[in-house]
Amino acid sequence: MVAFLIISIVSSQPWQTIKIFLLEPVSTKAHFGNVVEMAIPLMFTGLALSLLFKANLFNLGAEGIFYFSGVVAASIAIHAHLGEWLHPAAAVAAGGLVGAALSAIPGILKAKWNANELVTSLMFNSILFGVGLYLLNYKLRDAKAFANVSYKFEPTALLDKLVPGTRIHSGLLIALLCIVAFHFFVYKTKWGYELRMTGINREFAEYSGIRTARVIILVHLLAGLIAGMGGSIEVLGMYNRFQWTALPGYGFDGALVAMLAKNKPLAVVGAALFLAYIRVGADLMARMSDVPSEMIAIIQAVIILLISAEQFLKFWKNRMLLKEAAKS
Repeated sequence: MVAFLIISIVSSQPWQTIKIFLLEPVSTKAHFGNVVEMAIPLMFTGLALSLLFKANLFNLGAEGIFYFSGVVAASIAIHAHLGEWLHPAAAVAAGGLVGAALSAIPGILKAKWNANELVTSLMFNSILFGVGLYLLNYKLRDAKAFANVSYKFEPTALLDKLVPGTRIHSGLLIALLCIVAFHFFVYKTKWGYELRMTGINREFAEYSGIRTARVIILVHLLAGLIAGMGGSIEVLGMYNRFQWTALPGYGFDGALVAMLAKNKPLAVVGAALFLAYIRVGADLMARMSDVPSEMIAIIQAVIILLISAEQFLKFWKNRMLLKEAAKS
């Protein structure tokens, strides 16, 4: 409703513009392919951040890890000479392991010295971007190209396309497998129970015998692994060179996906597709009507405000119930 209200105010043909916004992303195979392509990296970062948020850890380091793991995967895609299935597998595995190692640093700082994970993760984003850009400029850059891009990847390193006429790649299957696996991990295993209990109340979890420091480090390792795999898969699935000269933004978008999914792994699929859908719709609307694509930033801000208001009201309601219980 908020989007429709904004469109009605801005556009001279609101009904036609709303129709474009709602229906154009599914009007052709290519447009729907754009939705799925954009949703794949959002699934990875949304899943990574949903695990962190589930443990009550507000860590936004997925952005830098996503970028730097893409650089690592690009290096292997350029310099290694492996078989068709082994080459991308090695690149994705390397990106994931590097992501896990890097994510463990804020986790250890939080677990051992209670360092604020938001501050340390944001600092790491800048560090990883700077190091990654250095590697692109001085180690991977193709001097013959008329842009700041790497050498071309070996053809064996590229991920297979799943749907002809689109750029939907096999990374979609990996993302869905990861989501199912981590749903099972969070809700069906002992470690997932410890993760959830640590997120609900760390002091109570420690009193119950849960080693919360170990849980915090573990969830950081897993989140870094997922974000690192996501960056590697995005690079190998969508490009034939590494060409990010700025942070791609998928890590920060993952926080919105996680909030929309209420930190539930299976719901990440729908949240990622929804965010990708409205972004593709806004882009097509900007090209085919008189409403600028920046409108989507307003919609995203409203979504964040509504989610925050819901969480605040839930917290306030629980607090009032506790007060009533204490009086009685």
